[in-house]
Amino acid sequence: MLKIRHLDLADTSTALRWDAFVLSCSEATFFHRSAWQRIIREVFRHPTYFLYAEDDLGIRGVLPLAHVNSRLFGNALVGLPFAVYGGVAAVDAEAAMALENAAQDLAHKLDVDHLEFRNLTPRHADWPTQDLYVTFRKEILPDVDANMLAIPRKQRAMVRKGIKNGLVCTVDRNADRFFRLFADNVHRHGTPAMPKRYFDALLTIFGDDCEVLTVMGPDGQLLSSVLSFYFRDEVLPYYAGDDESARHLAANDFKYWELMRRACERGIKIFDYGRSKEGTGPYSFKKNWGFEPQRLHYEYCLYKHDTIPQNNPNNPKYKFFIAAWRRLPVGLANWLGPHIVRNLG
Repeated sequence: MLKIRHLDLADTSTALRWDAFVLSCSEATFFHRSAWQRIIREVFRHPTYFLYAEDDLGIRGVLPLAHVNSRLFGNALVGLPFAVYGGVAAVDAEAAMALENAAQDLAHKLDVDHLEFRNLTPRHADWPTQDLYVTFRKEILPDVDANMLAIPRKQRAMVRKGIKNGLVCTVDRNADRFFRLFADNVHRHGTPAMPKRYFDALLTIFGDDCEVLTVMGPDGQLLSSVLSFYFRDEVLPYYAGDDESARHLAANDFKYWELMRRACERGIKIFDYGRSKEGTGPYSFKKNWGFEPQRLHYEYCLYKHDTIPQNNPNNPKYKFFIAAWRRLPVGLANWLGPHIVRNLG
């Protein structure tokens, strides 16, 4: 008989079974891993509800959820905040339905405004969908030179410019240099930065499956950095930051090429360029690499409102806030930022 259970944070044996299921389930992603429960609870202090469906044969489905309750941004049960992918990962329709029904029951119990699933594929034709985000995924060819030639000509020229400029990449053992670039980068865009302890936690908890790659100039100048996740045969560059001087040196282009080249050499087969909003600079940048956008299906079950909340920089009501945030000293922004961004997810 199928039962829905909650993963206890202290239950390491079940967490191991959860992660073994995630690794084997074709619908699961890096963001379905059990360790996100600890990160979301300990870093962002949100209650988590990691549900799994199990019968006598073992786990048949998982659904990681977190409760984000904010006066500014609303009250939601989300699968999963701070993740680009989420929702149910299951081996059959019965387990998927049981998990989603349990999530609905939990949403009513918590009295949230809405339930959100960040699906890769559509599941509920009758639920409102956030038609804002796409992802970019492409096969990594087994030969390094073939991957270089697969990059469209103009973008390939930028990569070669970075190589010609004598840029070098190193893998960092901590998030120190990455965070300096990341925090400065998001500040220039008028966005609050996540706390450094979040990135420290990612590197510590995920170990070899989380990596920081940093680009320097021939003189040792810090130019660009990216924090990536590895899952099965995929690499996902997830957070990045650049110095203002990086652009004219093609450091950003070189960084992603180096990540792709290194991934190719270690046998990784998929380069997941991650989520972007349509019509933005990152969206165009990824298309320039020859990647095609794939629609993400963020589905909402609305309980108290008629429309999907728009807690993103495209919302005109945040225009003044973004402009004001850019004028804050970086140190002050880094201190205030985590208190705001924890509720954005």
